[in-house]
Amino acid sequence: MRGKILFVLGLGVGYVFGTRAGRARYNQMKTAALKVWNDPRVQEQVSAATEFVKENAPEVASAVSENVKKISERVDALRSASSTKPTAPPVKKSAAKPRTRKTTPKPPAADAKN
Repeated sequence: MRGKILFVLGLGVGYVFGTRAGRARYNQMKTAALKVWNDPRVQEQVSAATEFVKENAPEVASAVSENVKKISERVDALRSASSTKPTAPPVKKSAAKPRTRKTTPKPPAADAKN
C-alpha cells in the first residue's frame, strides 16, 4: 500500500514538474488535492491512523528496545569470542608476473564454396 501511494505521489510530482501548463495547472492540482484531503472520509481515516499510532507506539518502542539489546549482547559475545581465537598471520602475495596462457594458432578456415 505504501509503495502504491509513493508511486502515485511520484507520478503527480513528475507531472507537475514536467507539464507545460505551468502555474495554472499546478494551482488546479493543488486545489483538487486539498479538496480530497479535507474530505470527511479521508480525515476519518487520518484520525483512525493517528489514534492507532498513539495507542501502539509504546509497545513498538519497547519491542524494538528489547531486540536491540539482544542483538547488542550477541555482537558483544561474538566479538569477545573472536578476540580469544589466535589469528593467522597475513598471507603475502608474491610479486611474480601472472602467467600468460599459450595458445596454438588455429588453421585458416576452409572455403565453403567448393
